Amino acid sequence: MPISPPREPALWVNCGYENLLGSPAIHPLSQLTHGDSQLTHGEGVDETSETRTTRLGGRGVRRGAKAKPVEYVKVCSLYGAGFWYVPGTDTCIKIGAYVKLQVEYNMAGTGPFMLGAASGLGTIDAGGRNNRWDTSPFTIAGRQAGVSFDMRTQTEYGTLRSYFDALVNVGGSDAQNGGNNGGIAGTTAGNPASPNQLNSVTLVNTRAFIQFAGFTAGRMRSFFDMYFQGTYAMAGQRFANDTSPNGIIGLAYTWQFGGGLSASLSLEDSGQVAGARGRMAVNQGTDPIAVAGNDTFDNKGTQFFDPVANLRLDQAWGFVGGSVALHNISAGYYGSPINPVTAPLEGNGHPGDKFGWAATAAFLVNNPLGLQGDAIAGQAVWSKGASGYAVPGSPLASFKGMNLAFGFIANALFTGTNAANGTAEELTTVWSANAAYEHRWNPQWRTSLYGGLIGVQFDGTAQNMLCAALGIGTLAPGASRSTTSVSGTGCSPNWSMSELGTRTIWNPVPDLDVGFDVVWYHVNTAFNGGIATLGQVGAKPSANYTISNQDNLAAVFRIQRNFLY
Repeated sequence: MPISPPREPALWVNCGYENLLGSPAIHPLSQLTHGDSQLTHGEGVDETSETRTTRLGGRGVRRGAKAKPVEYVKVCSLYGAGFWYVPGTDTCIKIGAYVKLQVEYNMAGTGPFMLGAASGLGTIDAGGRNNRWDTSPFTIAGRQAGVSFDMRTQTEYGTLRSYFDALVNVGGSDAQNGGNNGGIAGTTAGNPASPNQLNSVTLVNTRAFIQFAGFTAGRMRSFFDMYFQGTYAMAGQRFANDTSPNGIIGLAYTWQFGGGLSASLSLEDSGQVAGARGRMAVNQGTDPIAVAGNDTFDNKGTQFFDPVANLRLDQAWGFVGGSVALHNISAGYYGSPINPVTAPLEGNGHPGDKFGWAATAAFLVNNPLGLQGDAIAGQAVWSKGASGYAVPGSPLASFKGMNLAFGFIANALFTGTNAANGTAEELTTVWSANAAYEHRWNPQWRTSLYGGLIGVQFDGTAQNMLCAALGIGTLAPGASRSTTSVSGTGCSPNWSMSELGTRTIWNPVPDLDVGFDVVWYHVNTAFNGGIATLGQVGAKPSANYTISNQDNLAAVFRIQRNFLY
């Protein structure tokens, strides 16, 4: 049977004049004023027996007329602060909101200026060209306001909960003129993009789920993820692919064993909609990976969700846990997916189906060494053929003068135009590790120190595929895929990246954050020491570029008001 709401002091009251006013009149109990008369309602007063006369907009209420029954809006203490009972129901609701201003220097929302390494597959960050025409070092971050609705009802099966949010995204861009048009080439001479420092205002949804009797269904945080670096940093994270910022579509069931021990089994989106893990199989023989362009993937159609399993222990001191996931990375057909030749692609044959996997472990320790309010946490991910569990899926390239650092990511590589010369898929190994320590100086000030590492490794067969084609392609608008060259180096397409940052937040009053974050990035480039011969890239001229490791420094300032969010 449903649990009845507890009897609590009424904080708001319906005065019973909805017929006269045309709508319900809900007012604080402390003062209720109608026209020239002030009505004071004490707790327990029966409004239906009131016989006083008052004037409402020149219309009288006849003495002895019966008002509508009192209907209270009560505080709901079952689920914490901010919940109240919806009148006439046993459902509790909490409405939260936040408003934020965030400005960034030398980065764009999800990390440092790096062409191709933006949030989401194939997104091109033209700011990574680092020149006066293509790049705007000063940017305005998106998601400047949001509202959330949390609705809960007690049932005989436990709590029924539904939750969703709506965020206003201001799409600032670090690409001043080059825009994001078409691969690494950006724009072509005579057809420049218009300046797009502010290129969109959109409504974004990151959560929309139902929880009931152990089940969670909808857009949620992945059960693979346990530690979110964004808790301790304002700078965008490219060293993990936690689904906290965007959510993921899935269906999960959680078993509670007692003592804080739980296990979950989840089926999650493998690559259908925004926020999914991404599926990236590339035919390196017919359409090679680009230095940082929109790669063309040759994937088999999505067959099913990714299965994810999680086991964790939550205690007052923190938590420890682990997760595993399986990811279908089967390819489509041999042959070129851009310009099919004489035979239909279906007749070319295809590689055998392949599955990738990912595993992770994470921890959080509260009050380490007895330091109240401090925390230390971290997570490491190892994946093979499932890079979207370890890092965002986009490639990376950053220019500094005539120097270039780059790297590319794919779940799997294969080559061939038909079954006779086609190869099997070679799965890519991608790993990441993140950790942070936060110290609370006093109730108003706290500082965190955080760091991260990622690595991308191709096996010997995949390296041979990459080096045979030299893996450096660009796709200009309206043009076919072209290939440039790398020389002066051995075949070393593996690459890695690291970060070290610190964030300080001041809370002058509760729920108001004023913070500053500065972070250093280092790229160990693929093909280090080589020479890349590239065509014109935005304002970057057609030339030979030295491939070398690079460092970048970025900063973020944020002021944010949170209200029950």
